[in-house]
Amino acid sequence: MQLPAPSSEAQPLPRKHTRDHRVDALRGAALLMMLADHVPDNLINRITIRNFGFADAAEIFVLLAGYASYLAYGRLIDREGWSSGVRRILSRCAKLYIYQTAMTLVFVWTVRHWRHYEPVPEYILEPQLAHGYGWLWRILTFDALPSYLNILPLYIVLLALFPLIYAVLKKSVWLLLGVSAAIWAVANIDPRITIPNWLDPNGWYLNPFGWQFLYILGILGAVWASRHHGDLPARTWARMLCGGYLIGAFILCFPYEYWHLGGLKLFPAPPNNGKSTLAVWRLFDIMSIFYLVQSSSMLRRFSADRLGQVLALLGRNSLEVFSFGTVLDLLGRLILGSFGTGLGLQIIINVLGLILTFVLAVPLDRSRQRAKAARASAALQTATVRPG
Repeated sequence: MQLPAPSSEAQPLPRKHTRDHRVDALRGAALLMMLADHVPDNLINRITIRNFGFADAAEIFVLLAGYASYLAYGRLIDREGWSSGVRRILSRCAKLYIYQTAMTLVFVWTVRHWRHYEPVPEYILEPQLAHGYGWLWRILTFDALPSYLNILPLYIVLLALFPLIYAVLKKSVWLLLGVSAAIWAVANIDPRITIPNWLDPNGWYLNPFGWQFLYILGILGAVWASRHHGDLPARTWARMLCGGYLIGAFILCFPYEYWHLGGLKLFPAPPNNGKSTLAVWRLFDIMSIFYLVQSSSMLRRFSADRLGQVLALLGRNSLEVFSFGTVLDLLGRLILGSFGTGLGLQIIINVLGLILTFVLAVPLDRSRQRAKAARASAALQTATVRPG
């Protein structure tokens, strides 16, 4: 990957631009995969990307968070200045914090009440959260991150750091890349370098010192793509290299035993999946997927067509869809844990979950589009009546 030439300050983006639906569609696909992956006994999660490569939906989410942060807040800072950009970032962080806290409280309340009627496996609720309320302040300060509720805190930390990241980017692309890569490397050498987690002696499951590198690579991807009309430059050799890596990852990670094909497994997968620190094989996996998607004119057209827009609908409302999906996942785990994992029940849970997700996303998206149209109309009226 050839990065933009270093310069004393980042080039401003043009004000007029068309939304790249590939980003929204890819994020929407990641949200659907999270919906399946977070229910361990769900048969659907046997066909998500985590079974066919090193990376999973979490990597897609964080990479695209960096990409979208540059497009949204980088443009805003260039257009309206640092104070406006920082205020918008802090407002978004506050919204993310509210959603995270609400999800956690719903999570604990639901499990505590469910266990009055049915036994609940210990992995669904950490024992420290089962009794009393002394844990509450730890949840509010992110000193305690329950399982399946660790990606929004990571995003809040990374987004809060965006002004600093962008300031370094405006000085030097290579400085930002070098510092970020060094921090990631240190975190992989010594995984003990992380943020403490009261519920886990190993700290935050998604170690910010490792995962910040993926977020920043997403930012740099947006810088690069913005200089090529939203596309990553298509290079045959790069596509072959990325495709070859993904084929190799598929061969290593395919769940042979699950499909009763154990005799076809020729090579062992890495003994540690390295998700907590974002191991190099996971990093190469997601960057290969991202390059192939963002350099493909065919996928650009697909994302603007009907099926692509179905996925993009979810991606445009990612926070609400993710939060709602997390609650649905909890209910799915409780139901399957209490009443068995029969195929009929799984079909009902998956179909109902998919329907409810779109029932939420459709009105949200319509409201978003109406608000956008109203802002555009107000701006046009202001420009029309402006003297001179």
